[in-house]
Amino acid sequence: MLEIKNLHAGYGRLKILRGINLSVPKGGIIALLGGNGTGKSTLLKTISGLLPVMEGSIEFDGEILERIKPHEIVKSGLVQVTQSKESYPAMTVEENLMVGSYVRSDRNAIKQDLEKIYQFFPILKKRRKTLSGTLSGGEVQMLVIGRGLMANPKMLMLDEPSAAIAPKIVLEIFSNIYKISQTGVTILIVEQNVRMALLLAQYGYIIRDGVIMLEGKSEDLIHDPSVRESFLGGTVTDTTRELSA
Repeated sequence: MLEIKNLHAGYGRLKILRGINLSVPKGGIIALLGGNGTGKSTLLKTISGLLPVMEGSIEFDGEILERIKPHEIVKSGLVQVTQSKESYPAMTVEENLMVGSYVRSDRNAIKQDLEKIYQFFPILKKRRKTLSGTLSGGEVQMLVIGRGLMANPKMLMLDEPSAAIAPKIVLEIFSNIYKISQTGVTILIVEQNVRMALLLAQYGYIIRDGVIMLEGKSEDLIHDPSVRESFLGGTVTDTTRELSA
């Protein structure tokens, strides 16, 4: 579904990404992993059309993305949920969710999708008339994921969904990401929480200094000695059952 080949990108003359090759198959969950400053968010911004491609290509569902504008990328079905967890604090939860449907005109389907969001995140339905500025960090993360889903994406890119959230809420959010993937939405999850991301995804890429340094099936990466020592502290607990519960 998403094919990135020999991608070079950055800010002005500063090149951050240096020859990225990455593939996200339809219906899968793929993890892009690494610490701060490794190029993860730069890659997502480039895919979303917010940064120009210096070299290489990005193709989504048969369309060359560097030829179209960011809002057209969203219309094509590729939606990014940013790390900043930005909501509109003076708007209600439901108003925030409806903002995500601005690229759509199918009113009946929009109403149906809103109810699906409430099924994934019941707390949002309970607080649907509440100003989003009063939500907790975990609730805001649920809100921005829900808002992304209201665009009816074929693929959802999630930038650091676990950042600054309590561990119990992280597990709930990751469990819902898994459930969302079971509805047919393809997921690219960008994370520093390597343990959780690899338990969720089928395949992972580890990026460092703008280069993919390692890739493979999640079960292989999670037992790779270099990954275990560098990212997992030498041990890993399998919480897959909890994620899919």
